[in-house]
Amino acid sequence: MIEKKDIELEKAVLIGVITRTQNEAQSKEYLDELEFLTYTAGGEVLKRFTQKMDMPNPKTFIGSGKMKEVQDYIDEHNVGTAIFDDELSAAQERNISKILGCKVLDRTNLILDIFAQRATTSYARTQVELAQCEYLLPRLKGMWTHLERQKGGIGMRGPGETEIETDRRIVRDKIALLKAKIKTIDKQMAVQRGNRGKMVRVALVGYTNVGKSTLMNVISKSEVFAENKLFATLDTTVRKVVIQNLPFLLTDTVGFIRKLPTQLVESFKSTLDEVREADLLLHVVDISHPNFEEHIESVNKILGEIDSSNKPTIMVFNKIDAYEPEPFDEDDLITERTTSHYTLDEWKKTWMHRVGNNALFISALNKKNLDSFKKRVYDEVRDIHVTRFPYNHFLYPDYSEDME
Repeated sequence: MIEKKDIELEKAVLIGVITRTQNEAQSKEYLDELEFLTYTAGGEVLKRFTQKMDMPNPKTFIGSGKMKEVQDYIDEHNVGTAIFDDELSAAQERNISKILGCKVLDRTNLILDIFAQRATTSYARTQVELAQCEYLLPRLKGMWTHLERQKGGIGMRGPGETEIETDRRIVRDKIALLKAKIKTIDKQMAVQRGNRGKMVRVALVGYTNVGKSTLMNVISKSEVFAENKLFATLDTTVRKVVIQNLPFLLTDTVGFIRKLPTQLVESFKSTLDEVREADLLLHVVDISHPNFEEHIESVNKILGEIDSSNKPTIMVFNKIDAYEPEPFDEDDLITERTTSHYTLDEWKKTWMHRVGNNALFISALNKKNLDSFKKRVYDEVRDIHVTRFPYNHFLYPDYSEDME
């Protein structure tokens, strides 16, 4: 009998800090997310290390004592990768690599690696490659580890510097080439968007892994790739959707994340043109996630960066089937009752109440409350359509379940 061999995961440790601007609870949550990112990239986290400090060490990110603790653990358990929760400078990365003697990644590098794995189309691959080149450029010096064997001496420094400068020039040329390629594809995509006419455009936006692609599949009856991993969707998908007899275009976009690398925001801005040009945003939120409010803030921040924060928006709170409030004992005089103990009905009475009928609660996976969702989207799209085509108002009556 042939024994089934499991896929071997890369052993990794995570390192984060607790600072004045990032408390212990936030640090834990960021490391939870970093662990999920590591799993998505094909790694297995054996241990987490955190250190309380006013600010990260400019040379090694963490202190020497904690670094020794990490080094001992890596040596003892034969760990191949150390992943830091914040972006490391080129100098920090070099210094840490020398001490730990293993592969050193930061959050940005990890996200770029996942994007490289997930990119399927030529456009997505070009955008990821551009982001990788821009990340690599200031770190080239650290790549030249073979020069460390040459301990100085007359004539030794020049050739090394020359080789590094040659590489920098190659990378700069590559960046210019990739930007030109993206510009060409952007023009083609702008023509495609123009060819779609004046149909109402609706865009799904939200944090990564909140169920946008699943919702897209349910509404449009298409097969967009959906998986319980971060950044399952990189390429923008546009589908024509008809609710009752009203057609509109629905776009599924790349998910956002906290501490999203600047390089990725820049290189994917063109992909987010679909968001910029949308008439209506469906901001999908995973309400079962304990920190969904922070996710909303992160998404709103990025929407602001791409000049899309003032668009008409419907908040779609997804995964209500998975929502479970933490149990709370009324007789417990020590534990304070917080939002983590709220039921869905209690949440609806908070700031969500002010959102009014622009707050919807659904489960895309189990198809719960989808009819009320379709009705709300239909009403909003109908209003936009009638404004654009005032003589067509009689074609689209009020939403009716009988017409479903």
